[in-house]
Formats: sequence, structure tokens, C-alpha cells
Amino acid sequence: MKILRMRATFGGLDHRKLELKEGLNIIEAPNEGGKSTWAAFLRAMLYGINTKERDKQGYIAEKNRYQPWNGGAMEGVVELEWKGERITLRRGPKGNTPFGKFEAVYTDTGEPVGYLTADNVGETLIGAPREVFERSAFVGQGGAAIDGAPALEARIAALASSGEEDVSYSQVERRLRDWLNRRRHNKTGLIPKLEEELAGIEQVEARQAKAFRLAQEARREMDKLQAEHRRLQAERDAHLARAMAVRRQRWEEAQQALEAARGQVDATEAELNRYGAPPDRATLQKAQGELNRLNALHTSRKQAEERLEQAQAQETEAAAAAVDPLFPDMTPDQAWEQANDDAQAAGEAPRCGGLYGAGAACLVLAAGSLVVSFTGLLPAPWMGWAACGVLAVVGAGLFAAAAIRKKRAASAGAELLEHYEVDSPEGILARASAYRESRVVADQAVKQRESAQQALEALLAQDEQIRKDLLELVHPFAPTVKDTFGVSAAISRSLQLEDKLATAQVKLEGARQLAASLPRPEPVAADPGVEPRFDPAETAARLNAAEGELSRLRSGLAMAQGELNTLGDPAELALRKEAAREELDRRQEEYAALETALKALDAAHAGLQARFSPALNRLAGDYLAKLTGGKYDKVSLTRQFEALAEETGGLQPRRALALSQGTADQLYLAVRLAVSQLVLPGEEPCPLVLDDALANFDDTRMALALDCLEELGEERQILLFTCHSREKAWQQGR
Repeated sequence: MKILRMRATFGGLDHRKLELKEGLNIIEAPNEGGKSTWAAFLRAMLYGINTKERDKQGYIAEKNRYQPWNGGAMEGVVELEWKGERITLRRGPKGNTPFGKFEAVYTDTGEPVGYLTADNVGETLIGAPREVFERSAFVGQGGAAIDGAPALEARIAALASSGEEDVSYSQVERRLRDWLNRRRHNKTGLIPKLEEELAGIEQVEARQAKAFRLAQEARREMDKLQAEHRRLQAERDAHLARAMAVRRQRWEEAQQALEAARGQVDATEAELNRYGAPPDRATLQKAQGELNRLNALHTSRKQAEERLEQAQAQETEAAAAAVDPLFPDMTPDQAWEQANDDAQAAGEAPRCGGLYGAGAACLVLAAGSLVVSFTGLLPAPWMGWAACGVLAVVGAGLFAAAAIRKKRAASAGAELLEHYEVDSPEGILARASAYRESRVVADQAVKQRESAQQALEALLAQDEQIRKDLLELVHPFAPTVKDTFGVSAAISRSLQLEDKLATAQVKLEGARQLAASLPRPEPVAADPGVEPRFDPAETAARLNAAEGELSRLRSGLAMAQGELNTLGDPAELALRKEAAREELDRRQEEYAALETALKALDAAHAGLQARFSPALNRLAGDYLAKLTGGKYDKVSLTRQFEALAEETGGLQPRRALALSQGTADQLYLAVRLAVSQLVLPGEEPCPLVLDDALANFDDTRMALALDCLEELGEERQILLFTCHSREKAWQQGR
């Protein structure tokens, strides 16, 4: 199991939130910073709060100790992950009961987790009852030492034997001792009672001698009492007749009240179901929540409409800014390509070098032809002059063509710059870049407007669906409703009628119980017409006394007669005496057998300890060696869960009382870590909660303990609350 986050209004925590991660979590807070309160809150969320607990001398009950300081209700939320599922636990007040309301839902869907209840959530998620959790994985402030508990003993016995956790050694021992006391206790034991019975039988035997005298005295007294007894009977009958008349009147009034209550229930049910039966109360309350949700949706819709109007305005403004007549209906890329081409065209110099070169070559050749004509190498001089003239004309033409091309190129570049209204080719590219950026802004504005419009449409659809669902919900029992105001009125009316019906049913149940407590009066004899001398209580007392005395006298006479009849044959009394003796012998044998069973139980418990203790002691010793840097490497746990530590290479173990406070805390922390590993389920390890458990450790052993806890953090989540900054500094240094 992994705790993801906790939110609490609990004690000094006022709507506080705590985020957790996997592995070792070091939560640093100063004194009175809420560390112990967070630990107690987690335990209360898992196992609830014992509302029957009361304040005592030097102790405050949990329900009073963690009442919120802000005066509000005690409530909280825990989000966790268990067996691959994300689960949210919620607790809050139920009436005057703190944490009486419980809810467990799947975090992603909100559906209830059916197998988790307020009573079993802790044992289901942790895998152990509260007593085991508090003595293993939960180390409260100053509570590192552990003691025995039936649940922990039963789990340890189960690990060492058959796996059953029905009973513990202490429970069985207590039961056997109770049975021993039942048989031998000085006042209430069966054996003393049987011994007393035997003594009584012997006394009866001694009284037989007095039987005849008692019989004679009883006859004389009986004659005197019988006349007074008859007079008292008549007076009692007179009182009874008058009392029965009053009782009949009360019975009839109760029947009338019962019928009136039934009529009220029937009338309320008819009014409630006039058009049809409404849904259950939870559904109606949920529908009220949907009505409240409509109000919230109305506010959200107003905000969405404002956002849409703002987005539309921004879209219009961006669209207007994204228009450039130089790039009509062009995409940003097309505009950039055109501007790039025009910038290159405007910046290119005319290529006239070839023409100038050719012209120069022609002029050189013309000069050469003229020179050759004068040397006489040609057949006729005119041929050289003709060639010179042709080449001179061609060279002059090429120079003229180059000049014309250069002028035209300069004119085209100027026209492009004038078209873009810029002074250089870089200005053409800058205008294309500005156009592209304005188009990007316009596209973003369109997307924002579409998003706002979709959000508004979603809210409108949600509003319409909720209204439709509410109308469909109320139409079966309020067919005339047409709007949400009518829905609210119909739901409120149904809830009020349900409350009225519940009140009427309570009154009906009270009237039914009253009527049931007053049975129909039985007919009695008529009033005998005797005026009583005493009130009913005294008459009944005197009559009972007379009857008791007559009964005593008859009993004494009958006993005396019986004793007289059996004076010569005491077999019956002997049988009683023998039966009592046999019963006494049997009870004494049971007492001896119970003593033997207690001895066998002690031997069996010692055997179980011999099987389980080595594993627990060995694992606790390994942890203690890690926590003390190898100074102590052996641990032994007594039957009373007192831990002893032995130094490496030492000769004798030391009690925790003989160790320093820090070493004692390390010893019991090692025991708790070992108990957690052995007795708690391993397939879904529960978190380890440590509240200032390292407060008495020196820096070296603190670092060793954190190394050990970080290693354990690879298997289970650990919550270490501390008021020191050194643990956090150690973790940051890692």
C-alpha cells in the first residue's frame, strides 16, 4: 500500500495537505508543527476513533485530543494506491460522532469500494488489526517499546504453528484461570458450594429430631392465620378490580393513539405518492446537488461567453492586421518565397562583363588588322582596312549593348524597391517577415476563438443535459413540472414529506410499543364490595406476608411430616448426600485437570516461542547491527515483549533499562522492524510510520538508521516525522 496524499482538519491541522512519494519520506516540522497529529490522523482514517473512550487522570481521549482547533468538524481525506487501484478514503462527522461518517471510492471513477467499510478498512488495507499495527509498523512519539496484545500474540502463534489466528496464549490462559476460579473461588466457586451443600444435608439430619415439635406448632399458627388471609384476599380483589378498570382505560387510550398514528402515516404516504413514488432520499439529495451544479454552470457559461467575445474580437483584430496588398491571398510561405525572389532581383547587378570583353577583343583585332595591312603581308592593303572597320563597328556595338543592359537592370531594381515601399532588398524580406508573423497571430486567434466556442458549447450541452435529467427524474412523481424552479420545489416537497413521514413513523412505532406494553386487560371478578383497610401496597404486603407465613408453616409442617415419614428410612437423604459427594469429587478432578492444562499451555507457549523467537530475534539482531554500526548484533525478546541487546562478542545481554535512551530506542526500533516484516502481509506492504523515532540518535547512528530505512523504502513506503533538520540534510546530501 502507498499513501499518495492526505488532507486533514484534525487537531492543529487546519485544512492542511501532505504530499507523499514512494520509499522514504522525511517530513520535517518544528515542535507543535503537526507531526504526531499527522501520524494519529492516518491511524484514525484507517481504524477510526473509539468514541466510547473517556478522559482520565493524565490522559485525554482521542476524540477530545484531536478536536480541530479552528472549532470546525473533524474531517479528512486520504488518497492511496492499493493492489494497483487508486482509492480515496473520506471521514467526517456524523451527527455528534467525530469521524462517524466514512466513504471509500475509486479515485478515478468516484464509484464506491464495496468491500471497504468504516470497521474493516484498516485491517483490510494494512492486513492486520489495530493492535498489531500499533505494535509493529506504527511507532508513535516516545512509543518505540512494544507490549503484548491478544491480536499480536495470535498472529505470532499463527506464524509459528498452523496459521490460525482465532485465539492467543493470554486469552486461553485467562479462560483457564477463570474456570479454575469458578471451581475454587472462596465465595462463588462450585467446590465451596458443594461443600456447603454437604454441610446443609448434615444439618437436615440433625433437624429431623425437631420435626414433630415443629409440626404441632405449625398447625396451631395456621388456624389463626387463615381467617386473616381470607379477609385480606377480599380486600386485594377489591383493589384489583379498581386497578383493572384504570388499566383498561389506559389500554383503550393507547389503541386510539395507535390508530391516529396509523392514519397520519397513511395520509402522509398518500400525499407523498400522490402522482407516483419519488426516488430514495439519496437520489433526491443528489438531484439537489445537480441543481446547485446548474448555478455553477450558469456562472461558468457567463465566463465562457465573455471569453468567446474576447476571442472573437482578438480574431477580428488579428485578421485585419494580417492583410497586406502586396501578398494577396498568399500563405506565409508563398509570400516569403515571392519576397525572397524580388529581393534577389532588386539586389543583383547587371551581367555586362561578357559584352565589354567581347567589344574590347573586337577593337584589339581591328587594331591588329590595321597593323597587318601596313606590313604588306596581305595581298591587298584594303583587305586589312576593311577588316579593321568591321571589327571596330562590332566592338563599338558590343560596348553600347552592355551600357543599355546595365541601365535597364538598375531601373527594374528601383521599380521593385518602390513597389515594396522600401529602400533596400532587406526591407522586402522584413515586410514579408512581418506579414508572416501577423498571419501566425491571426491563426492563433482563430484557434483560441474555436477553443472558447467549443468550451461554451460543452457547457451549454452539459446544462441542457442536467435540466433534461432532472425533469426526467421528477416527472414520475411531479408530472406538471416544466422548469428547474419546479424541479427544486418538487424535490424539496418530497424531502419534506419524507421527513414528515419519518416523524409519523417514529410516532407510530412509539404508539405501537406503548400499545404492545399494555396487554389487553383480562376480565376479573366483580368488586366484592369490601372496603379495604389499607392501601393496595400494604394490602399486598400483608397478604404476601400472610401467604408467606402460611406457606412457611405448611412447608414446615410438610417437611416435618416428610422427615417424620422418613425417620426410619433415611435412604433419600443418603442419596442426596452421595450425589453431592460425587459432584464434589468430579469438580475436584476438573480442578486438577485444569491445573494440568495450564501447565501444558505454558509448555506449549514456550515451544511456540522457541520456534518463532529465533527468527524474530535473528532478524531484529540484523537490524540492530545496522542501526548501531555493528556494536550490538544480538536481540532476544521475553514473553512479556521486553527486548534485550547483546554486544558483538559480549557475554551477557543487557536490558533496555540498562542502555542509553538512544540505544534503547534503536533496540526497540530494530524489534519493530523485525515484527513488521514477520507478522504483516508481504504481498502489499503497509507504510511504516515513525514519529520522531530518531530523536535520541546521535548523528552517526542517525545516518545508519536512515541508510537502513532507505533500503527498506525499496520494499515499503516509510513516513519519518522529525523535528530536526539533519535527516533532511542527510537526504539532500545523498
